[in-house]
Amino acid sequence: MNTYQYLWRLIMYRPIRYLVNAIAWTVIYLAPIAPGLITKEFFDSLTGTSALGYGVWGLIALLMAAALGRIMLIVIGFITDVNFRFRMGMLLRRNLLEHVLKQPGAQAIPVSPGEAISHFRDDVDQSEEAASWSVDVFGMTCFALVSGYILIRIDAQMTLLVFMPIVLVITAAQLATVRLQKYRAASREATSKVTGEISEMFGSVQAIQVAGAEKRVIARFSSFGDDRRKAMLKDRLMGELLDSVFSNSVNLGTGLILLLAGTKMRAGTFTVGDLALFVYYLTFVTQFITNVGKFITYFKQMSVSLERLTFLLQGASAKVLTMVNSLHLKAESKVAEVNVSAIPLAQKGRENESLGGGKQEIGFEHEIAVGAKVEERYNREKEIETSLQRLDVNGLSYAYSDTGRGISDIHFSLKRGSFTVITGTIGSGKTTLVRSLLGLLPKGEGTIAWNGVPVEDPGTFFTPPRSAYTAQVPRLYSDTLRNNILLGQAEQGDSLQMALHAAVMEFDVAQLPGGLDTVIGPRGVKLSGGQAQRTAAARMLVRDAELYVFDDLSSALDVETEQKLWERMFQRRSDATCLVVSHRKTALSRADHIIVMKDGRIEAEGNSEELLRQSATFRELWYGDERQS
Repeated sequence: MNTYQYLWRLIMYRPIRYLVNAIAWTVIYLAPIAPGLITKEFFDSLTGTSALGYGVWGLIALLMAAALGRIMLIVIGFITDVNFRFRMGMLLRRNLLEHVLKQPGAQAIPVSPGEAISHFRDDVDQSEEAASWSVDVFGMTCFALVSGYILIRIDAQMTLLVFMPIVLVITAAQLATVRLQKYRAASREATSKVTGEISEMFGSVQAIQVAGAEKRVIARFSSFGDDRRKAMLKDRLMGELLDSVFSNSVNLGTGLILLLAGTKMRAGTFTVGDLALFVYYLTFVTQFITNVGKFITYFKQMSVSLERLTFLLQGASAKVLTMVNSLHLKAESKVAEVNVSAIPLAQKGRENESLGGGKQEIGFEHEIAVGAKVEERYNREKEIETSLQRLDVNGLSYAYSDTGRGISDIHFSLKRGSFTVITGTIGSGKTTLVRSLLGLLPKGEGTIAWNGVPVEDPGTFFTPPRSAYTAQVPRLYSDTLRNNILLGQAEQGDSLQMALHAAVMEFDVAQLPGGLDTVIGPRGVKLSGGQAQRTAAARMLVRDAELYVFDDLSSALDVETEQKLWERMFQRRSDATCLVVSHRKTALSRADHIIVMKDGRIEAEGNSEELLRQSATFRELWYGDERQS
């Protein structure tokens, strides 16, 4: 999609609102036509050559009425502009965020969070600005045509002699916008690096302190800041230079009018009113030329923004950015719609549905095709019984593009109520297996079947109430402990207390100064490693699920706490199936079935007694853990 198509799709998101906004601002820009003519008659009346018979005070009253009318029009124009332009920005951010959230965890964003924020903020703003300025250009073009016609009828020679030099000056200035575009792109890139570095520093404070790298990190940040200063200085200087040329062109035009009008007035072919009209319209005509230049600049910058936003899509079509979607600003009228990301959640009616995105109104052939595919998938998947009886994995494979390592030809089955442990040495592929199963990595080879029915999109299928997952590294937020566990889910009955009990968190909560309402700080820095892991476990357990997936949950727990956790999980065995990544003996000894991974493949399977006889890798893990404990 090129920049013209991008602009057109933004305009056509809400074409009626755009049309209303364009009409409103066209009227606003045409409004000075009448005051200009009244001003002409006012000055002509002072010399007795006015064609109107209103008198001086009558003309003054007309001027005041015209001014008040234009003020009212501008108020209306701002209302229509706000109702249109900010919807464009919201649409772009909504679609971009939905696309990012629907990607596998390993491919969510190709840049640091700080850089992503720069894309979401600056590049969306630039796109919105360009689309909004297209309205101004249309309105001011209408004014230029009407005013030009009026001035040419008064004195064609003077009109050409005054406005042609101004057009040439501004046109020459516009040639410099290529360099401005280059500077703007450089300043955006430099800003992204600064925000990205800030994000990285905040996320790695402890690592920086332990390594004693404060000075080096500060020096690196300072270099990024200096690069940004230089890029922003060039950008600002070029922008101010062009603005200076544009604004001073009015003074140039006024000077030319004074020089030429004197001779014509002595000859009697040019009145004082004509002079006033030329000077009055000059400001607006020059503003038109300036704004056309600004729109051209914004349009060129829009192409840079489109390129940067498309980069975040990681290969997806740029049309994703402008897909017609409801912003849920008010009750929407019924339209043909398909709830794309929430389809796997449609059967459960839970709060999680709000995390998946919104309804998509079918507006283009592309969206219709996508909707048909999604609807077909939904019709198949809605027949899958939510209650898990058996999960079958056959030939599951995934290889990381940069290293070629991963997992290969994985086969196993989980029965309802079973407790299966995946174990192996570091780098054997345990976490990759779990993330591939849950769709947190791009789909590789192999099939996954839930109760015998193939799962085509694991990333959207394996969500509550089907499954819940705790990652190896807990993701916590600077919020209360309660909100970290619930994550927007409504607290129902004693579900939260039961989850805290199952995660062995009740004593820890009692010791916190604010209990569940204690703010735990960025990434949960006010909690210990074990508390952070159990908080993530409580977050998972508060969502009733058929399948619970733990990725090395107990690595930061002491033996006693870990034993309690698994004991309490076993009390839930009748309700749930557990898939656990662990090398700890407490989990291995309780497992119904153990899968031993080595070099991305399953080396051995069985219970602990069988594997102690058959697998050297398992014996190493078992006795190694025994020596550590």
